[in-house]
Amino acid sequence: MTKSPNLSRRDFVTGTIGLLGTIMGTVIGLPAIGYLLSPAFQSHQAEAWIPLGKIESFPEGVPTLVSFTRTKQNGWERTVNSFGVYVLRKGSQALVLSNLCTHLSCRVTWQTEANQYHCPCHDGGFDIQGQVTAGPPPRPLDNYETKVEEGTLSILLKEA
Repeated sequence: MTKSPNLSRRDFVTGTIGLLGTIMGTVIGLPAIGYLLSPAFQSHQAEAWIPLGKIESFPEGVPTLVSFTRTKQNGWERTVNSFGVYVLRKGSQALVLSNLCTHLSCRVTWQTEANQYHCPCHDGGFDIQGQVTAGPPPRPLDNYETKVEEGTLSILLKEA
């Protein structure tokens, strides 16, 4: 029995199903692959200007704690970080210091009676300008670049 040079019904159906399956797989698969790989190619914002409030709302000469949160997207992971800064207003300008001790990143607090920032972890101390006065901190408190636009105080937050 010899085979016909024509395509059999079984071969036609098999080829057609294979072709349609390939087309459907491509139509569904390419967007899915793009979705899975896109977070790896997104650029991350490393710095941003954060508004802290109207400059007049901060008392002059008294460090005032301001807290804010930032949401960071890393691939599919979304984290919310809490930040704290002390604002020391001087007229229409301000000195903004981090509330993290430069020794082990414990939170410092302003003590009005002692006129200093105090770190409770290892008894570190900083003066009103953020300079080290006591304890093991290796350097002054970090300060932020500031700007005042239309009466609003903002800081430049640089994230790693």
